Amino acid sequence: MRLSAMGDVAMTVPVIAALRRAYPELRISILTRRGFRPFFRDIPDLSFVDFDPTGRHKGFFGLVRLTGEIRAAGIDTIADLHDVLRTKVVRTFARLTGIRTAVIDKGRKEKREMTRRAGKRLVPLAPMTERYRHTIRRLGFDFDMPREPQTKPCTVPEPIQETVGPKEGRWIGIAPFAKHRGKIYPIPLTDELIGLLNETYDRVFIFGGGEHEKSFAEGMERRHKGVVSVIGRMSMSQEMDLIGNLDAIVTMDSATMHIASLLGIPVVSVWGATHPFAGFYGYGQHPDNAVQADLPCRPCSVFGDRPCISGDYRCLSSIRPQEIADRVAKAVAAQKSDRR
Repeated sequence: MRLSAMGDVAMTVPVIAALRRAYPELRISILTRRGFRPFFRDIPDLSFVDFDPTGRHKGFFGLVRLTGEIRAAGIDTIADLHDVLRTKVVRTFARLTGIRTAVIDKGRKEKREMTRRAGKRLVPLAPMTERYRHTIRRLGFDFDMPREPQTKPCTVPEPIQETVGPKEGRWIGIAPFAKHRGKIYPIPLTDELIGLLNETYDRVFIFGGGEHEKSFAEGMERRHKGVVSVIGRMSMSQEMDLIGNLDAIVTMDSATMHIASLLGIPVVSVWGATHPFAGFYGYGQHPDNAVQADLPCRPCSVFGDRPCISGDYRCLSSIRPQEIADRVAKAVAAQKSDRR
């Protein structure tokens, strides 16, 4: 049970895949939002309980209804990989009906110590994938996870082939946007970075964002022959297929980092207010691919939602586009070497 957010749901995938490999006969149901189903497409024999927070599962009585649907589906064990108010309600009612439950330990205390203003305790915490696995193991399912995701080849989606043809040369992605400002690379620097990538690689694809970001991405598309914006043009599954054909991708601490990690694509991730040590680093990604500024105020937030104490978000503005471009070049070269 993991209701949101997109990146956190994506991080459950390698755990569920490992569970499936260890227990091929186990009946596994995923309780999450319907839009996240494509993440699990390569795991066989899964069923889904779709969470509808604005419809039939809205409010307290909606959660009671959801618990009834869980019972009707014949589910007898729940791993709560979220531990928020909604899942606490479902978990409580489930236990009252005889369903066994286990809940994730998110390490909230350690994360507060890591992000406090003074006396930060900056040590690597358990990755979220390991926390998910430990929760499921407490229900009696013992399994190991590979160091890297088990991936399958992806075909280039038809909308992209219609635009740029089949893959030729080197393709790079960039997803410089995020929900919170503390995780968004500044637009002027993003502009410069896209220009640098466009000079080196055959195609640069821009992912993610809303209407404002879409306008920026389409502007970059008009300015640079090799740049293609995919914002609002493809389904989630098609975006995953495209990401699976990239040579590398630049992301923030965002869902796209985790989606690309699922597909085994090298991710050069840019970190501002948040930090890889909090446990949200991309699964299987090389530690050297994290780009971050060494500042005493970092990290100031687990999710990037706290206002900058300096007001200028220097944790992001101090990272130069050339540094990111150089890191991409190394990641692409390393991947090419690994394929030999």
